[in-house]
Amino acid sequence: MSPAVLSALVLLGALLLFVSEKVRHDLVALLALLACVLLGLTKPADALVGFADPAVVAVAAILVVGRAIELSGVASGIARVLIPAHATFSLRLAMLLAAGMVLSAFMNNIAALVITMPIAAEIARSAKRPPAATLMPLAFATILGGMTTLIGTPANLILSSVREQELGRGFGFFQMTPVGVAVALVGLAYLATVGWRLLPVRESRERTARPPWRVYELAVQADVARAVLLLGLRAAAARLLAVHRGGGRVEEPGDIRVGDRLLVVSRRQQWAVANATGLHADIGEGDPSVVTARVAVAHGSFLIGLSHEAVRIRSLESLAVVAVGPRAARHKVPLATLRIEAGDQLFVRGKPADIAAFVGRARLLEIDRLDLVPLSQRKAIPIIATFLLSVIAIVGFGAPPSIAFLAAAVVLAATRLIPSDEVYRSIDWSVLVLLAAMIPVGRSFEASGAAELAAQWLGSVLAGLPLIAVLAALCSVTLLLSIFLNNVATAIIMGPLAIDAARLLDVSADAALLAVLIGTSADFLTPIGHQNNLLVMGPGGYRFTDYAKVGSLLVVLVIATAAIVLASSY
Repeated sequence: MSPAVLSALVLLGALLLFVSEKVRHDLVALLALLACVLLGLTKPADALVGFADPAVVAVAAILVVGRAIELSGVASGIARVLIPAHATFSLRLAMLLAAGMVLSAFMNNIAALVITMPIAAEIARSAKRPPAATLMPLAFATILGGMTTLIGTPANLILSSVREQELGRGFGFFQMTPVGVAVALVGLAYLATVGWRLLPVRESRERTARPPWRVYELAVQADVARAVLLLGLRAAAARLLAVHRGGGRVEEPGDIRVGDRLLVVSRRQQWAVANATGLHADIGEGDPSVVTARVAVAHGSFLIGLSHEAVRIRSLESLAVVAVGPRAARHKVPLATLRIEAGDQLFVRGKPADIAAFVGRARLLEIDRLDLVPLSQRKAIPIIATFLLSVIAIVGFGAPPSIAFLAAAVVLAATRLIPSDEVYRSIDWSVLVLLAAMIPVGRSFEASGAAELAAQWLGSVLAGLPLIAVLAALCSVTLLLSIFLNNVATAIIMGPLAIDAARLLDVSADAALLAVLIGTSADFLTPIGHQNNLLVMGPGGYRFTDYAKVGSLLVVLVIATAAIVLASSY
């Protein structure tokens, strides 16, 4: 069997595993890398070169720098200044989306969403609209902003690395900015005027304003028949999920005993249900200066994998988790044994200032109330100065992005402008492993001749078409692939293929690569194509099909705009 066929089979197997979602994406990449080594497609000496690739180093360093900016509070302050306090809903939404785009151009997309999501909830609340009216447009906007600079998303750096390998030089820091900004502005206009109006309204205004469902535990103070308890809970607008006794679940107990812990779901606060049923809540209404915030756990939070007690410990006992979101209702286990996962909703209780400080530090998305990350001018100024110096070194002096941002990360860590425990925590290691493992796999796909064969087929299909149609087709193919794959893996596969196709069709390699760059980040059709889409799904109450309802026209606009701008520029 020829190397090209073997390479294609390995890549096809990886694609199937990526699509299945049953195996972690970073593990799929490692399995594909090992397969390439065993089949002789990649030399053992070259198997780990991806871990030393400049793109991998740059991504890690940028995540550290972006986290430092996030923790300084300066980004949230900028977002607040950009958005007028008294304006129409459409204008405030437009300014919010613009702020999200600007932030995501220079920092991690998730961090940009973390910073602006509370403002989105406040804008919706002040306009008496559900959070769904602002959250999906904001997620889309932060994705669009990532197309505008070299560091906007890891896929951009990967394509720059592909360009350097194939053409001898990577992308400039702002080389994708003209087409990226054009696409972002068209997307902004659509989302702020039409897009949010396409979001389905399944409930009346009164219903969407109701408190969210929350899951919590109540303690039994006196023996009671199960039937009587169920009637009492129903009258208190609550429902029994499980009875726990001695740390374990009791299946269909005839009577409820003193000391039992009841797992309950309700829209009402636990003390209100406790007072109505004679049960005991672990917390009371208490100090009026203490509030409850509903937050979602973002990817990269240090709380992932820990128990809910970690919030109390990590906040130095200033905060506590008093209830959790719907996932606990499915598991029906004692909350003390439930581990926090990305996407979980937590109801955190404490003083507003303590919540504000902890939310930014723990990478939580605040949904129901707004507290900005406190601005530390002492740290913000040198952090921003360090970031700007690294950009100037790249743009003005031709410094490699990996070296410039690695130096910035080292300076921030050495001067303690980012807490020492945040340096490694800020890096998404699964993304780095995915990057490092897929780089040799992608190179074997090209070296074996499989990429050339695929490019020849693509070239035969596109032959004779005008440049604008060729670029639109490349962008569309990339976008369709990104629906099923991580955008990093999509970039690794499509980058070399686009260059080979461009040579066969006698079109600009840069135009083809930039069409691919736009396509890798343009999945607005599903919640699984990008982490930001998935993060707002729960808080916004969206269904899977809602993304296509809003994103379909946006995808058409993005592809058309990118093709027109690139065809006129190259």
